[in-house]
Amino acid sequence: MTDQPAKILIVEDEAIISKAYADELRDEGYIALVAANGQAGLELAIREKPDLILLDILMPIMNGLVMMDKLRATDLYGKNVPIILLTNLSASEEEIMKAVTKNEPAYYLVKSDWNLSQVVAKIKERLARKEQFE
Repeated sequence: MTDQPAKILIVEDEAIISKAYADELRDEGYIALVAANGQAGLELAIREKPDLILLDILMPIMNGLVMMDKLRATDLYGKNVPIILLTNLSASEEEIMKAVTKNEPAYYLVKSDWNLSQVVAKIKERLARKEQFE
């Protein structure tokens, strides 16, 4: 286990939301990386290997579910990095649950049900669980 801060990749097409998450995570001592669509997020994830990915589902160019499938198919890192999906539930819940189950470790949160500090708490919880297995 290293003493450097965890790296969190935020893949979100709404700039105001990604900035809010990035600012909050940096305030908490994390390194925050930001991508505005799934394609950019996939490239950044493969290159930077973040400790956790916060992933919006509905985005231009490549949506979050496609990005997650492609990342899971890359290598051991891609298969195992924790992903928290953020959704407005515009995608069907059944489709999301299928993707989450197939792509564990993945979790999904409905944006309207979670405020910023609750999402950050969930990120901390996931990172702590990941450290137990290292």
